[in-house]
Amino acid sequence: MTGLGFNLCNLPPWVIASRHFNEHPRPLEIQGVRLANRHFFAKLDTIASAAERAIIFNDYMSVKYQLHHWQSHTDSARKSLKNSYLRFLRGWMMDSNSVEGAVLKGWVESRIGIPPTFHKIRIPGIHSEEYMTFAIDRTKGSARTNAINSQLDLLYEYCQYELGKSKPSDGVVTLYRGTNDANDYNVIEQLGKREQVVRLNNLVSFTGDEERAWEFGDTVWEIKAPVAKIFFYDDLLPNSILKGEGECLVIGGEYRVKRILCTL
Repeated sequence: MTGLGFNLCNLPPWVIASRHFNEHPRPLEIQGVRLANRHFFAKLDTIASAAERAIIFNDYMSVKYQLHHWQSHTDSARKSLKNSYLRFLRGWMMDSNSVEGAVLKGWVESRIGIPPTFHKIRIPGIHSEEYMTFAIDRTKGSARTNAINSQLDLLYEYCQYELGKSKPSDGVVTLYRGTNDANDYNVIEQLGKREQVVRLNNLVSFTGDEERAWEFGDTVWEIKAPVAKIFFYDDLLPNSILKGEGECLVIGGEYRVKRILCTL
C-alpha cells in the first residue's frame, strides 16, 4: 500500500494495513499507553465482572480527563470537556462523514498510520484537495475536546484488554458489512466470483449479525477481522449507544471480502 505514514504502534503501517496481517494477526499496542496507565490495568485484573470493569473505565476516564468537572469551567473549557470520547462515538454512529467521524479517522491515521480513503468524498491521497476536506473537519472536531487522541488511545487499549478476555484462539472474528456502493471500492485483487481483496477506509463499521447487515445495503460482505484491529464494539461500555446492534468499528486496510448471497 502507498501513502502510509509514521505511526505510534509496535508494527509499521504497511504491515497493519496488509491482507497478510489479517491472515496472520499479531497484537497491536499504542506506544506508552499501557505503561502510563499501568495502575488502571492492574486494577482491572482484580475485577472478575466485565460490567464492573466497564464502570471503572468510565470513572477512570472521567477523572483522568476531568470530564466530570466540565460544569465548573469557563464556557470554552466546558465545551471542550463535555465533548468527550463518547460524543465522537455517538457522532460516528449518526454519520461517519461528520466532524466526529473525521476525528476518529484522524486517530487511526496518527496512531496506526493508515490514512482515510473516504470522507464525504473519495480521497485519492494525502496531498490531494479532497484530503483537505477531511483535514479541516478533523481540526474542527479536535478543537472541541480535551486531549481527544489520548482519550481514544485509552479506549482502544481498554477494548483490546476486554477482547483479550474472550477472543477466539485464532485471533479473528467473522463480521459483515452492508453497502450500496460495492463497485466503488478499490479492488486490489479478484479472487473469484464472490471473493475480492479490497482496500477499505481506515475506519469502517461492521456488524456481527449477518441479517442486520442487509439493512444497510444491497450487497453484504463477510470478512475475517483480526481482533487486534477492532477499535470499539457495542457491548464494551455500559449504556452504550450501540448496545444490542452488534456493531464494531474496525481499523481498515486491505481485506479479503466474500459477497454473501441473499437467501430471502
